[in-house]
Amino acid sequence: MLEHYPQFLHHGGADGVTGSCHRYIAGPEQAMLVDCGLFQGQDAEAVDSLEQHQIRFDIDSLFALVITHVHIDHIGRLPYLLAAGFAGPIYCSEPSAKLLPLVIEDALKIGFTRDQRLIEQFLDKVGQQLVPLPYKAWQTVLDEEGRRVQIRLQRAGHILGSAYVEVDQCEPDGQTHRTVFSGDLGAPYAPLLPAPKSPYKADTLIIESTYGNRTHESRKGRRLKLKAAVEHALENQGTVIIPAFSIGRTQELLYELEDLIHRGGEHWQAMEIIVDSPLAAKFTRVYRELKPFWDAEAQKRLKAGRHPLDFENLYTVNSHEEHLQTVSYLAKTGRPAIVLAASGMAAGGRVVNYLKAMLEDARHHVLFVGYQAAGTPGRSIQQYGPEHGWVELDGERYTINAGVTTIGGYSAHADQKDLLNFVKRMRQWPKTIRLVHGDIAARETLKQRFERLGSDRQYRFEVLLPGNE
Repeated sequence: MLEHYPQFLHHGGADGVTGSCHRYIAGPEQAMLVDCGLFQGQDAEAVDSLEQHQIRFDIDSLFALVITHVHIDHIGRLPYLLAAGFAGPIYCSEPSAKLLPLVIEDALKIGFTRDQRLIEQFLDKVGQQLVPLPYKAWQTVLDEEGRRVQIRLQRAGHILGSAYVEVDQCEPDGQTHRTVFSGDLGAPYAPLLPAPKSPYKADTLIIESTYGNRTHESRKGRRLKLKAAVEHALENQGTVIIPAFSIGRTQELLYELEDLIHRGGEHWQAMEIIVDSPLAAKFTRVYRELKPFWDAEAQKRLKAGRHPLDFENLYTVNSHEEHLQTVSYLAKTGRPAIVLAASGMAAGGRVVNYLKAMLEDARHHVLFVGYQAAGTPGRSIQQYGPEHGWVELDGERYTINAGVTTIGGYSAHADQKDLLNFVKRMRQWPKTIRLVHGDIAARETLKQRFERLGSDRQYRFEVLLPGNE
């Protein structure tokens, strides 16, 4: 029986939201990985995470790795992959190539070593394998025995440098197949980034489903909620704590806060915006360097002489000592401020110290602007905060007296409507859709919606919910 290619296996991000790692099998002993991320939250096993993140799949057949974007749940297993012997090209967009070393350096310091010499050696190795690609240009990644595979990166609108991947395969008998890997798709009208445009066609679509069962509020609605949460803190003489990922969300929020300050009165112009994350500060600097990749609205602000990511009220906290002083000062004085600190799901990092110092004080406010995975402290605060429940941080219980607000509209992920539109707007719809990167409720709901879309248009999708291999 003849084997048909391409085929697909998932080594993470298939039956959960994190750990994205997808194998594109082009032929016998010919495979390409799309992403190689860490497991987080409930997706992470209770056993030793070092063991969970070992590369247990064959790498001898891998001819390339393609990175959709540099979030840790999409690239965090890169050190393990290289340690296992992968020495092939690593393809990514040009902005991602600038951001990736910062993420990997941070991951190495947390999970492997703080020895700067070893870190530099590893980053040098990654740099030798990295192949930055411009958007919209086809790149041949395999051309052997009549089988040709080409890839093309298109803007995904999730974070700066994010891409969805088109893969074109031509078989020796002339048959062709177009696969699209969505990576993480951004929501339209996100600050700084142009919205993703659908591809012309796909035979197979592997698409994320993080918000497959939800829709976001409008940009106007989320701006009003952000403004209200900050003004509540001003009235209470308290701090707004925003757990935010160092890359993407932090820069988008700074962009929105600069506009609120620009339009606001005196009390807004006196507000301190504190980025307490050396990594976020580094990313923000690189974001500034990558202004050519910003969207038209951001370009217009720059031309008007404004500095959306570098304004007067913006302060960065670098050293650990300075961080502890800032936590203590804000907790004691109640000086109104907005603090953005990692991690985005409150599962570690500097934000935990702010939460421990302020969660039990009703003057303060916690504002969630991104997805909180099951099993993370962020999800517990989000879930139990409104009823003054408790959360465990570093082994101790804290009663949640601070205000808790969630703004769904700032998610960097497409919602259900956007995911459906990604397919609707293709000129040639896929025959097969594989739903990944979502919890089971989100994937099952989105599966039903795709099937209903097909039924309404007299088109039959094969919608699959694959598992991790």
